[in-house]
Amino acid sequence: MQEALIHNAQTYASRHNLQLVERLGHGVHGIVLVGEDKGKPGKTAIKAHEHFEPYVQERRIYQRLQEAGITEVMEFHVPELIRYDDELRIIEMTIVTPPFVLDFAGARLDFPPDFPEEVWEEWETEKKEQFGSRWPEARAVLGALEEFGIYVLDVSPRNITF
Repeated sequence: MQEALIHNAQTYASRHNLQLVERLGHGVHGIVLVGEDKGKPGKTAIKAHEHFEPYVQERRIYQRLQEAGITEVMEFHVPELIRYDDELRIIEMTIVTPPFVLDFAGARLDFPPDFPEEVWEEWETEKKEQFGSRWPEARAVLGALEEFGIYVLDVSPRNITF
């Protein structure tokens, strides 16, 4: 998997005059690398997705945020979409600093998931343990995203960072 994702990111980088300079992160849906424009200063995040469906979902969410002019949600920075490539399953976006909210590959658009009550209770308990005293603030960020029809399920202190 890693080799194919890196290959896609390298292909994308060469098409857009970028140089991949370091790894920024990885997760269930793919890897994130830092791209540096060969012709001008500045770095961007290049996210290479393993599967098409999570890629499309994340791309659509970033497009919605871009169309609405959203760069922050409750003072949490949100990466801004720069460009994307459907063939390579790549999203290029700005790099954000804390506090931030990111990683929408596991999110839903427009319709909340229809889980039984006990599943929601278990999810809530797990999130309270992960975020501790910051859970009410993290939950408020999720609520603010829901106002835009974005339902984030795969939330952790890695993707809502204070």
